[in-house]
Amino acid sequence: MINTNEKLAINGGSKVKTTPFGTGKRFGFEEVTELVEALNQNTLFYHFGAKVKQFLKDFNELYGVRYSVATSSGTASIHVALGAAGITVGDEVITSPITDQGTLVGILYQNAIPVFADLDPHTYNMDPASIEAKITPRTKAIVVVHLAGNAADMDAIMAIARKHNLKVIEDCAQSYLTRYKGRLVGTIGDYGCFSTNDFKHISTGDGGVVTVNSGEEADYHVTHAFADKNYQRFGSSVQRDLHALAPNYRMTELQGAVGIAQLKKLEHICGQRQRYGDRITAGIENLPGIQVHKVEPGNDCTYWFYMLRLDIEQLTCTRAEFCAALEAEGIPNMAGYIPDVVYMQPLFQNRTAYPGSHFPFDLTGITYGRGLCPNAESILQTAVRLQVNEFFTDQDIEDMIAGIAKVASYYKK
Repeated sequence: MINTNEKLAINGGSKVKTTPFGTGKRFGFEEVTELVEALNQNTLFYHFGAKVKQFLKDFNELYGVRYSVATSSGTASIHVALGAAGITVGDEVITSPITDQGTLVGILYQNAIPVFADLDPHTYNMDPASIEAKITPRTKAIVVVHLAGNAADMDAIMAIARKHNLKVIEDCAQSYLTRYKGRLVGTIGDYGCFSTNDFKHISTGDGGVVTVNSGEEADYHVTHAFADKNYQRFGSSVQRDLHALAPNYRMTELQGAVGIAQLKKLEHICGQRQRYGDRITAGIENLPGIQVHKVEPGNDCTYWFYMLRLDIEQLTCTRAEFCAALEAEGIPNMAGYIPDVVYMQPLFQNRTAYPGSHFPFDLTGITYGRGLCPNAESILQTAVRLQVNEFFTDQDIEDMIAGIAKVASYYKK
C-alpha cells in the first residue's frame, strides 16, 4: 500500500532506490575470439573474408529470411533499402516524426521528400489512418519506425501500401526480435532495416543489416550492389559497369566478427528486456496520472527504452517536477525522448538539406509547421523515458515501480 503522505526524497524524505542498478559487460572472450580469427584471415574486406558472410548467415537463420545485406550503419541500411526500392528525385516517403535523424538521411540523399504521419498516442507508432491521409500521387514508400521495441500496426499499414502500390521499409533499429502477431518485425515489409551501433540491443560499434523480404535473388542483387557503389560482387567476379549512383556502405570484417558473437546473446537480451518492460507496465498501469507504454495484445515488445506519459490534469506537478522527484528517489529518467518532433529541426524549418538550396523541398513547395502531427507533439511534451537494461535485476525493476508509484501518489489530485 502506497502512503500518499510519504515525504518525497526531493523534500528530505528517504529515497526508494538505495542500491546501484545491475551492470554487466556487453563484450567478452567470444568477441575477442572472433576478432582474432578475422585478423588472421589477412583481409578485413567483406568480399574476401568469412566473418560478414557468417554474420549474415546467422542473422538470416534467426530471422527466417533468405537474403540480407550488411551495411556500415543503421542509417546506411535505410538508405540502401530506399535505393533498392527505386526511390528517386521528387518522390515522397511517409515516415514518423518521432525518430532519429538516421531514418531521414537516406530519404533526402535520394532527393526524395519526407512526409510525416501522426502517431498513436499510446504505442508511439505511426497511425495507419494518418498514413493514408498523407498519400499523394508522388508517394512511393512508407518507412515504418517500430519505436523502442514496439511493433507498429503492420496489417493495416501493409494493406494501405498494397492498395496504393507503395514500398514498405521497416526501421527496426530499436526493435530486435520484436513480434507483431507472432511475426518478427523486419520480415513483414519489403525491406527490414537494423542497426548495430553502440546504443542498440547488440553492438558492433557501428553497422547495420537490410533484409530483402521478397526472397527474390534479383532484388537481393540490387540491394547488395547499392551498398557497394553499385558494384556487382558475386562469386569470384566483380562487375564495375555503373548505371546509377550508389554509396559505399560496406561492413568490415571486424564489425562482422563482433556481430557473430553478439547475435548469440540477442535472444537473452531481448527476453530480459521484454520481461522487465512488461513488469513495469503491470506495476504502474493503475497509478494516478500515469499512461503506460502500450503494447497491443499478441505483440512482443523488446523495450529499447520504456516511455510512459503523464496526464498532468490528474497531477499537481509539472513534468519537470515529476522527473526531478523521480530522480531524487534514485530512478534515472529523462523528459521525453527527443527534444521535439523532427520536422521542427532547422533542416526542415529552413528547408535546407543542402547549403544554399531548398532542393528537393522546392519541388513541391512543402513546409513543416507546428501542429502538423499533434499526437506526436503531445507525446514528446508529456513523456517520461526510463532505462531498461538486460543487466538490471528484478529488484531494480521493483524499485523503479515503487519510485514511480511514490511520486505519482504524492502528486495525485
